[in-house]
Amino acid sequence: MTIDTGTPRIDDTGAPQQRRYMVAVRALCEFTAKQGDLDLRFTPSPTAQEGIQGHAIVAARRDDNYRSEVALEGSYGPLHVRGRADGYDPDKNLVEEVKTYRGQLSSIPANHRHLHWAQLRVYGHLLCEQLNLPAVNLALVYFDIGSQQETSYSEMRTREELATLFADQCARFTAWAEQELAHRAARDAALEAMRFPHADFRPGQRQLAEAVFRANAGKRCLLAQAPTGIGKTIGTLFPVLKAAPKQELDKLFFLAAKTPGRQLALDAAATLKRAAALPLRVLELSARDKACEHPDKACHGDVCPLAKGFYDRLPAARAAALDASLLDRATLREIGLAHDVCPYYLGSEMTRWSDAIVGDYNYWFDGGAMLYNLAQANGWRVSVLADEAHNLVSRARGMYSASLERASLRAARAVAPPVVAKVLEKLGRAWTGVSKEAPLPYQVLDKIPPKFTDLLATAVSAITEHLAEQAVPLDPALQEFYFDALQFARLAESFGPHSLFDLTREDERDTVLCIRNVIPAPFLGPRFAFAHATTLFSATLSPWNYFADLLGMPETTAWVDVDSPFRASQLDVHVARGISTRYQQRAASLGPISDLMARQYAQAPGNYLAFFSSFDYLQQALARFEREHPDIPTWTQARRMSEPERAEFLARFVPGGRGVGFAVLGGSFGEGVDLPGDRLIGAFVATLGLPQVNPVNEQVKLRMDELFGAGYDYTYLYPGMQKVVQAAGRVIRTEQDRGTVWLIDDRFARPEVQALLPAWWHVEGKTAGSSAAAP
Repeated sequence: MTIDTGTPRIDDTGAPQQRRYMVAVRALCEFTAKQGDLDLRFTPSPTAQEGIQGHAIVAARRDDNYRSEVALEGSYGPLHVRGRADGYDPDKNLVEEVKTYRGQLSSIPANHRHLHWAQLRVYGHLLCEQLNLPAVNLALVYFDIGSQQETSYSEMRTREELATLFADQCARFTAWAEQELAHRAARDAALEAMRFPHADFRPGQRQLAEAVFRANAGKRCLLAQAPTGIGKTIGTLFPVLKAAPKQELDKLFFLAAKTPGRQLALDAAATLKRAAALPLRVLELSARDKACEHPDKACHGDVCPLAKGFYDRLPAARAAALDASLLDRATLREIGLAHDVCPYYLGSEMTRWSDAIVGDYNYWFDGGAMLYNLAQANGWRVSVLADEAHNLVSRARGMYSASLERASLRAARAVAPPVVAKVLEKLGRAWTGVSKEAPLPYQVLDKIPPKFTDLLATAVSAITEHLAEQAVPLDPALQEFYFDALQFARLAESFGPHSLFDLTREDERDTVLCIRNVIPAPFLGPRFAFAHATTLFSATLSPWNYFADLLGMPETTAWVDVDSPFRASQLDVHVARGISTRYQQRAASLGPISDLMARQYAQAPGNYLAFFSSFDYLQQALARFEREHPDIPTWTQARRMSEPERAEFLARFVPGGRGVGFAVLGGSFGEGVDLPGDRLIGAFVATLGLPQVNPVNEQVKLRMDELFGAGYDYTYLYPGMQKVVQAAGRVIRTEQDRGTVWLIDDRFARPEVQALLPAWWHVEGKTAGSSAAAP
């Protein structure tokens, strides 16, 4: 949605023109003409590139006078409708709408065809008005990507008939559009008058808010390093909302790495709404598996009652959702069940009508990100906030990596139909050829062999055609390989220096091929370029160039290191110089670490967290500590803890409590945990948190060295120290807190390591000249 706002336009008579609501033809028709069931069964639909190619093939078959991508627009009341007809043949007075598909034409649902006709008739109306035509021929053309055959359905409509249909469509949307225009005007007026919801900013919070406001006013990206405890969430939400009216922002996207971050954003938005009586629509997007009411059923009307007639009941549910003060997961579920519609897809629908959307990173940064695709399609002007952004490098690397297992290929071939099995057999032989090029247990190859990628594409096409022809679910083994192959093939098309192509030998028979992204910049760069402004913020974003390089931040990106509200006297920071936690010395470190922890506990009894680099190291340290100091209560993080188990772990940190919680550095309790006051009075960090030295990381180090000249720092030191600072940051949460942190490893005494610690820390015996310099 784009609303024409700002200074009212003046026509020739001097009267102010009414505010206009811009709407695309597709969006108009989806709102007014979509009906029937929700059907999310996987079908082998063409890729975006295949769709573009299909349209080009159809256009190339037409006469010389044929016009492609005909821009059309028209108005109805406050609506201004715009779109592009796929083609117009002036000699035949024929408008065409082309839809690409795979497999059986009969598999295209009736409600999809109904929507296609609605779009075509709107284009017909707009063309008649633009060219002053008394009538026009309409053709709905379905193009089979596989066979490249066209199937055409046609009709002739008069200008009057199409005008009546268009008026009916618009009349049903106009009330909604007027409501949206009124909401936008009220929202912007309230935001302009909005005041900060608290009596004053916390120390450092104003500095952060001003930097975020300037970034949005200047349409720039911002890297903001801000200490834990200053109120970063509301300190970033408030300035973006304050900037929204003047910058004509349509949406604010608040992205978090984990569930607690989303809840903080929802709470901050609720605070702003209450304080300023804001008519702000706030939506939470949850993962599909968490929001699904019937996980044992497929997403289509034949089996799921909440998918049956979904679009018929959606208008009432949508209207009810607008009345909710906050559309969090629980509220969406309540409204969805009350109207017998799927809560998850009700949430997806409400992204179009919400002002602030809270969700995971993947909704914007992933290859098929829903919010990014919607923003592009609708021309939204958006501001993006990414919380705990130090996580974004590793998360984005995962988004743009893919792997294939030889065992999975064998399993797929065993259940594949003969025509597919034959292609998979050829792929297996090509795979063997790749394996011969990489005889080592782990090896990086310079490029992906073209023969392998060609046969992989052939295999994907063969499975796709089989699925389209049979219209039945694939065997699970074949389906698993198919989805892995689709992702691998897509990333193979964009393979470059940003990724590694490697082979890992699991045993004599089985190998794993991986496209391993190490520099997400080429994929994330377009996201930063499209957004009006993007702010990445965290307590650990140093050094700034590490994130700018790996994430693809624009050269105009601003940087702010927010002053800490905390004083050095609040935190005693000690370095255990006589202990090494290197892998070779870990057994020898257990006794000294146990003694150190016991001495600190005896000196200041209370609640502590002890962080170790792995579960194995943790268990060894725990066993030694419990054996030597059985009188000190302990509790420990376990592998793959459930949410209730994590809550139980944190519940042990009660005010006035005593004991030591053992946790893994970089895990659930190393960040995003708030234990103010004497719920936590100290932390032991028994490692630098460096990623494991292994063949994969050594190859990443080489690539970082080639591109940035800082292989060790970019691969090991910076990611490790981010975990250390995050973990230690659990201790001081407010300006009244006091605590102690022990950094247990002799390497913490090195200047280059201490330069990565927070500037406000006073490290006992800190090496002179080790403070980090701002860019």
